[in-house]
Amino acid sequence: MADNSRAVGSVTYQEAGEGYFEKRKLRRHAAFWSLWALGVGAVISGDFYGWNLGIDAGGFGGLLIAGIVITIMYYGLCFSISEMSPALPHTGGAYSFSRSTMGPWGGFITGLAENMEYVITPAVVVGAMGFLSHDIVVDLTGADGNWNSVVVWWLLYYIIFVGINILGIEITMRFTVVITVLALGILAFFFVAVLAKGSFDSSLLTNIKPDEGGSDFLPHGIAGIFPALPFAIWFYLAIEELPLAAEESHDPARDIPRATMWGLTTLMLFAIGTLFLNTGVGGGAKDIGTSATPLFDGFKAVFGEGTGATVLALIGLIGLIASFFTIIYAYGRNTYSLSRAGYFPQALSITHPTRHTPYVALIAGGVVGYALTLLIYFLGKAEGQLAGQIVGALLYMAVFGAVISYFMQCLAFVMLRRKLPDIARPYRSPVGIPGAVVAGAIALVALVSLFLNDDYRPGVYGTLIYFLLGLAYFAIRGRHKLVLSPEEEFAMTRGQHGANLQTEGYGTTSVTEITAGDSPPRSP
Repeated sequence: MADNSRAVGSVTYQEAGEGYFEKRKLRRHAAFWSLWALGVGAVISGDFYGWNLGIDAGGFGGLLIAGIVITIMYYGLCFSISEMSPALPHTGGAYSFSRSTMGPWGGFITGLAENMEYVITPAVVVGAMGFLSHDIVVDLTGADGNWNSVVVWWLLYYIIFVGINILGIEITMRFTVVITVLALGILAFFFVAVLAKGSFDSSLLTNIKPDEGGSDFLPHGIAGIFPALPFAIWFYLAIEELPLAAEESHDPARDIPRATMWGLTTLMLFAIGTLFLNTGVGGGAKDIGTSATPLFDGFKAVFGEGTGATVLALIGLIGLIASFFTIIYAYGRNTYSLSRAGYFPQALSITHPTRHTPYVALIAGGVVGYALTLLIYFLGKAEGQLAGQIVGALLYMAVFGAVISYFMQCLAFVMLRRKLPDIARPYRSPVGIPGAVVAGAIALVALVSLFLNDDYRPGVYGTLIYFLLGLAYFAIRGRHKLVLSPEEEFAMTRGQHGANLQTEGYGTTSVTEITAGDSPPRSP
């Protein structure tokens, strides 16, 4: 890269260099159904496990109320990003929204928070995949320990699915559609089986013994609603990843809003079925609430113990694989975009010479995720924690990054409406600024709720420390290494070249022109 940099306010920009975008741009292959599958697939494991720990935290009533509140938040958030993404269709997604309205610091805070969410979430999912795989092999063969350990399963899954993502966007999207449809089919089969076999018992929904002053519906009282919020988020967490596919979408202005909202509605319907039907079988709320594999336990409650249920649980791994695979895609694109713009070390934006995939970012995120899973596992094992508690700790850590990015995106929506009212908006949110404000407020409440659960608070503190270290890195070094990438050029020129990467203009604005005043003189 040429040594051509200029100070713009408190940051220093470097030229992208000739051929920068051509060498690093991603191919455009994703159509509506691929995007819908990408969004739903990233989340669908939330119906297979993790959500149920909210019942232990707040009872069935607490999780139900938390779920209603969180659903409102996600509709407000998704309507907002559905408007912003076609207006700023860059692979930076959330980071680019905040960058265009709150400057480099806003962009970095949002991008870092989202990166934490997407790197930690696969670690949560692979945790459940490892425990379930171990139990299935024990049931089928009796083999335990050595090769059949959760540590080996985690490593194997990371190698396989990071590898598929590296192979290319075409195979990624095809695999995503297939695995998502299969996962939804498994859940639908479970719902039908519960009802057809008469296994559902509504009294099981409220069989947790109430605390003093509590009730069957809210066994831990109204206070139990708040620690249940993070687990309700698990029903939807990562649906907001779709803007990361903007540069690979055939028609981002049309497809991303449709895929986001159709995907969210799909997830809401399946969340309702899971909450009621999975809780209302077997041992009910008191047992499902602490299970590391609630859907597996649900299948056993309907079909009985034995190989049949084990085979069904093996099929149930598909739901976990769907989310694990698609969120790997998300952290790869998120890391790539932040690195391309200089916020992260630029080596992370190197793409494969023939596959055009950000393989360095994919591998780096896999290494961090695997290491984090091992750390939480061995710490939990030393303290005698159950598998469900280990998964819950990782889940809380992922939600920490998520809710910070949600608040920042909602704030960016409000500011984008006010600061850049004239940019092209192919889609407009039907709930507008009020919807974004409500969603942002709920995100802040959810952030506070993370500190109310003693079991998982240490993990949240650890994530907070990592977040603060990231801010220190940007203050000391990152803000002096920014590159005039598409997201940065859009922000610096206030969108004067538009947002379409295929139109003339991107990559033609120089740092010299910006500092000389040929483009708008200050950063938004």
